[in-house]
Amino acid sequence: MDQPRRLIVIFGAAVRADGRASPTLARRIAYAEAAARRYADAHLFCSGAKGTHGPSEASVMARTLANTIEPSRIHLDEASIDTLEQVRAAVRFAKLHDCDECLTCTDGYHQPRVRMLFALLGMKTRPVRLPHTGRKRYRAKMSLREALALPYDLVAGTAVRLRRKSKPSSRA
Repeated sequence: MDQPRRLIVIFGAAVRADGRASPTLARRIAYAEAAARRYADAHLFCSGAKGTHGPSEASVMARTLANTIEPSRIHLDEASIDTLEQVRAAVRFAKLHDCDECLTCTDGYHQPRVRMLFALLGMKTRPVRLPHTGRKRYRAKMSLREALALPYDLVAGTAVRLRRKSKPSSRA
């Protein structure tokens, strides 16, 4: 049986005013580096538009990853401004490149929403599990944010799925 084709998807987070990755973004980049070492055949999908400061989140990821990962494995999505857009872009890229699954590089509190959206759009995922070393208060705040965002993205993701199913197929 052939090995599954994997795409490592890195979700954006803030970029500092000086163009450096925030601690959250740096952690996600580290998750991706570890996954890329383990899955040497996988490509990396850096996703995240320009936020309040500096260059795009995706370009900061790519610049950092290019120090240890072959640049031809790194692909950028600099247009997506939220989690749903990032998932949609990753699914399009994965399907275009015949990937069987996406490895999701994001924090544990973000994984349930990310994986739900991938499932709604028909893509198999596995989380990249690395420990979070951030402060407990920060993790609690982000977990609350995710609890509030999950129902919204469930509705939005379901709408995307239904629109995709209702479009006429271009296949003969």
